[in-house]
Amino acid sequence: MCGYRDAVPLYEFRCKTCDDTFEVRRSMAESNLPAACPSGHDNAVRLLSVFASVGASAGGAKSPMPAAPSGGGGCGSACGCH
Repeated sequence: MCGYRDAVPLYEFRCKTCDDTFEVRRSMAESNLPAACPSGHDNAVRLLSVFASVGASAGGAKSPMPAAPSGGGGCGSACGCH
């Protein structure tokens, strides 16, 4: 059974030789290890993966962005950063 704790992150790489983009599943501890592209070149670089979650209100219009937190550090007082 595959659960949340069994999940392994997916990292995206780009080969500097053939410009191929490919994905590799590996543990976070191994995230910075070199990766070889499917063509066998060993000079791939890890790409910054970004994702977005966009909600919609009734009628299909995009939801407005949430307001920025107030109070100094921008993350509230729980972390003690301010």
